[in-house]
This record gives sequence, C-alpha cells and structure tokens, in this order.
Amino acid sequence: MAELARILSLIEQGDPQASEKLLPLVYQELRQLAARRLTHEPAGQTLQPTALVHEAYLRLVDEGQCWNSRGHFFSAAAEAMRRILVEKARRKQRLRHGGGRKRLDLDDLDLTGPAVDEDLLALDEALVHLEAEEPTAAQVVKLRFFAGLGVEEAARTLGISVRTANRHWTFARAWLFQQLRQTGAGEE
Repeated sequence: MAELARILSLIEQGDPQASEKLLPLVYQELRQLAARRLTHEPAGQTLQPTALVHEAYLRLVDEGQCWNSRGHFFSAAAEAMRRILVEKARRKQRLRHGGGRKRLDLDDLDLTGPAVDEDLLALDEALVHLEAEEPTAAQVVKLRFFAGLGVEEAARTLGISVRTANRHWTFARAWLFQQLRQTGAGEE
C-alpha cells in the first residue's frame, strides 16, 4: 500500500521509470477487475481480461494523469475500462464490423436474451445524463458496474461514507432503470 503511494508520487513528479514499477504492483488486482467485468459480456467476444488491463493501463500512462491515492488510480482504471468496452460495442455496431449481424451458437440459442452491446451503449448514454445531474451517483455506478467494487470499496475510493454510497447506489439504480425503460433498452 505504501509502495503504491510512493510510486504514484514518483509518477506525479515525472519519474519516467516509475510507471514501469506501477504495473507489477497493480496488475493482479486490475486483471481481477477486468475479469469480473468481462463476465457480463456476451459469449464469443474476443476481448480477454489481460488485453483489457493492458489497454486500460496504456491509456492511463499515456494520459500523463496524476493520481493522489490508490482509490483515485483504480477509479481512473475503471473509467478507462468502461471507455474501452463502450468503444468496442460501438465499433461492433458499425456495418463495416458486422453491424446488424449476430453470432449464433445453435446449441446455446437463447431467443429471449438481451442484446448486450446495445444495452451497454444505452447504459453508457444514461450514465452520461446521470453524471450531469448526480456526478457522485454516476461514479458509484461506474465503480460498482465497471470496476466490480463492492459498496464499501466504492465508498472508500470516493471518500464518502458507506451509507452515502448505498444511498447513491439505490438512487442511481432506480434512475437508470427508469431511463433504460423509457428508451426500451434491454427489451426485445
């Protein structure tokens, strides 16, 4: 924990070798977060947890961002993973990348299953609106949904009480449910 804070401080000061020391410290935890998040992706998707972690890490390091705590770093990592998954979903919807086509596995054909990429895009759009109205509630959702953190971990990351985090989580779930129901996301 202290080592992570020291390395984050060195990165903030511009030490070019500090970012090389950061990845081994956080790799396993980032990989677990990515694996948890990818369990919500449809079968047959090609993005693996390792690739998601590496892409997110490269974005974090390339942005030259300064992190003031472990929680801030993992919050930024969750945001980077969310952006990567949303970009992937948008790319897959383009005609050039198979737009309207869906992969069918005849053995596991589920005619009532939701279109996950479309749901992810609808969720992202709703999150943008929520963030404009209630930024903290949107952060709790990102940490819970995209980083796989529990309420207690999200509260600690955001520096708020568990009770406040629960209140934001409850509000955000209800708000997002209403928004997604109005747009028809998840219904087929």
